[in-house]
Amino acid sequence: MAMLPSKGVVISVPVLVLSVAAATIFLFFLLSALSSSPPPCTCPIPTTDSTSTGSSAADSGNVRFGDRISASAEDVEWVKSQIEANGLHMQQNVLRKGINPRTRRQQLQDLIQFKGISHYEGEEANNHTALPCPGELLVEEHHSNYGEPWAGGRDVFEFLAESVHLTPNSKVLEIGCGTLRVGLHFIQYLNPERFHCLERDELSLMAALRYELPSQGLLYKRPLIVKGEDLNFSKFGDGPTYSLIYASAVFLHMPDNLVWIGLEKLAGRLKPFEGRIFVSHNIKFCSRLGGEECTKRLNHLGLEYLGKHRHDSLLFNHYEIWFEFRQFKA
Repeated sequence: MAMLPSKGVVISVPVLVLSVAAATIFLFFLLSALSSSPPPCTCPIPTTDSTSTGSSAADSGNVRFGDRISASAEDVEWVKSQIEANGLHMQQNVLRKGINPRTRRQQLQDLIQFKGISHYEGEEANNHTALPCPGELLVEEHHSNYGEPWAGGRDVFEFLAESVHLTPNSKVLEIGCGTLRVGLHFIQYLNPERFHCLERDELSLMAALRYELPSQGLLYKRPLIVKGEDLNFSKFGDGPTYSLIYASAVFLHMPDNLVWIGLEKLAGRLKPFEGRIFVSHNIKFCSRLGGEECTKRLNHLGLEYLGKHRHDSLLFNHYEIWFEFRQFKA
């Protein structure tokens, strides 16, 4: 009986060698990866209190983004108190729902003509639409009140903040902050309660408190914005010492004698040596007196004129002239 050849797979020596080599390389990389993996983390995992109201924001100065997004009940009460403290009296909201006209003028006309229709359901005490807010603000008319783009406020902030090497804990005073075209950026950067402002125009104050701060989520920063006339700083108390005091085009609209009175009041509130006063556009009170007489009067106030700066805007074809002063004695 004839024997059948046995069946099987024949593997040549070269193929066997290559297979063993490939398996060895794979095993090497696998072991390397396992040995280099970090050990399991045993660090404590930080917890976030989702019920935080943000009421202590002004106390600590260390508010973290994400602690709270919407305005708290304390924020709303703070806005009400600031409106009342500054004696602001504005019309109630007259917002008409569902309108989108082409121009701000048309928007404002509709607000005046159609009044508002509120479908608020719930306790009236929680109806924030009842807070006063003039129609001019609802159509952002206040963004066009300064004869230059609203976005230019960022340029001014960057120039001034870098000029004095500002830190979040610095204190800043703006004379005539208007509707916070510039001040808004300082408030965003600084710790709570570190930005102060004196403003005389009622509509501008309402725009700052009722529109700009809530729209940017900055109520928790609690800036001190005070209605005042003739450079009266009594409401700021005796304590504040500022790293930066600035006035953008404000002195243009004031008589010379009042400007000097204001400078005398400000000199005592400026941080000696490192603090700075910046005045934009011109120092007409000095140009009229002449250089020598102006220097003499400044020295009498303990102020030293440091020079003139031309600041070019990054956002549009515009530049501003700023004059810099410092307190040269303690």
